[in-house]
Amino acid sequence: MTIALQTTSVLKTYTVDNNIIRAVDNVSLGVEKGQFVALVGPSGSGKTTMLAMLAGLLSPTQGSIMIDGYELGRMKEKERAEFRRQKIGFTFQTNNLVPYLNVQENVELMLRLNNKYDRPGKEFAEELLVQLGLGDRLKNLPSQLSGGQQQRVAIARALIHNPDIVLADEPTANLDTERAYQVVETFASLIHSRNLAGIMVTHDLRMVEYTDKVIQMQDGKLNRVIDDKEEIRAFARSHLN
Repeated sequence: MTIALQTTSVLKTYTVDNNIIRAVDNVSLGVEKGQFVALVGPSGSGKTTMLAMLAGLLSPTQGSIMIDGYELGRMKEKERAEFRRQKIGFTFQTNNLVPYLNVQENVELMLRLNNKYDRPGKEFAEELLVQLGLGDRLKNLPSQLSGGQQQRVAIARALIHNPDIVLADEPTANLDTERAYQVVETFASLIHSRNLAGIMVTHDLRMVEYTDKVIQMQDGKLNRVIDDKEEIRAFARSHLN
């Protein structure tokens, strides 16, 4: 399979009261196209900082991050912002939907930003929303949707411009268990069917059941990698309580 994302010896440090804090400490990992990866670990483990660097929102102190053959660290800020808009899809814990735009308009916003707002783009937006079970909600405002429906709109917005990599930060944090499973299962299905690379940061370890690889971080370091499907299922089942 083709590597979509590769990090090599990534280090991110901060200085607090003259002490150097290693938020991410020498992490090397790879994600292939068509692969859905869970990034897990306790609070303070470095997973959120890692995700922010993969999104190009933070720069590593040392090391390299390659996406689709491009080195993020060698880009100027303007170039990185352009690259992020075109190549990376991002879903936030809080969805960040525009409250005065309806469902279809929220998704089409990414097409406008990437100069892809044409008939095929609009048709793809509607097709994607129908696939996500939102075909009857196209004209609804975010305030008229449930939490799970809002998260599915955010997923559609992250996928609409055909990015190379999709990053999800705690996509199920505000959902009940049933809706959380539905959102992650849908997310995984779209990543697999569209041959994207997907990374999900989650505290809910039950949700890793739908992923192809689990990367555990602790104290900024890569602690464990699980890439056997049966081991992943067993890991998820062990956290059902």
